[in-house]
Amino acid sequence: MNRLMQFKARASRCLDNLRHDTSGLALVEFALALPMFLSASLVGAEVANFTLANMRASQIALMVADNAGRVRTSIDESDINEVMIGARLAGDGIGLGANGRIILSSLEPNGQAAPNEGQMIRWQRCFGAKNVASSYGAAGNGTSDASLVNGIGPAGRKIKAMNGAAVMFVELVYTYRPVVSAALLGGQRTVTYTAAYTVRERASNTLSNLGNLPNTQKRLCTTYSAT
Repeated sequence: MNRLMQFKARASRCLDNLRHDTSGLALVEFALALPMFLSASLVGAEVANFTLANMRASQIALMVADNAGRVRTSIDESDINEVMIGARLAGDGIGLGANGRIILSSLEPNGQAAPNEGQMIRWQRCFGAKNVASSYGAAGNGTSDASLVNGIGPAGRKIKAMNGAAVMFVELVYTYRPVVSAALLGGQRTVTYTAAYTVRERASNTLSNLGNLPNTQKRLCTTYSAT
């Protein structure tokens, strides 16, 4: 009987010690919080990367419009190649060539008398493997009619060129590729940016080809390439 009582007493003491032992509490709390912490970290990293990709895409759209507008005297196919190569290099970090499309349009007054007076897209050049067309028109649109009388661009922010001048209008469409999972952003995200710059000191806005580049080396909008 005494041994049984001693055993019960020892067992009771062990249970009391176990009940008051908090040496593993922090580890248990960490194990419970770890999934939530990892989830929050992954979402934060994905959102941060998506934000940076958006900033880069917006800056590239501005850069292309600005660089194309800086070409003076006249503009050539070789100038377009240089502008697009710069865009490709700037967008390498976000995979712009493979997952995006840059559409560069020369917007100018069409020189027509009323009622056909308006704007026209004299020429258009593109870069990127994403198969998407311009949302605002193709080369030749508005040449002899008033279909682009209000210019081109998003509703409420349309752009028009002044008489005797041209505007380099850029559309950039980019599909973001997540570093972790598209589910963290609620699915795949495609973003669009526009930018425009008036050309500076350019006497002729006709796109020339003094180097006799073949069509395979031009940035035609019928070509889809990441390089």
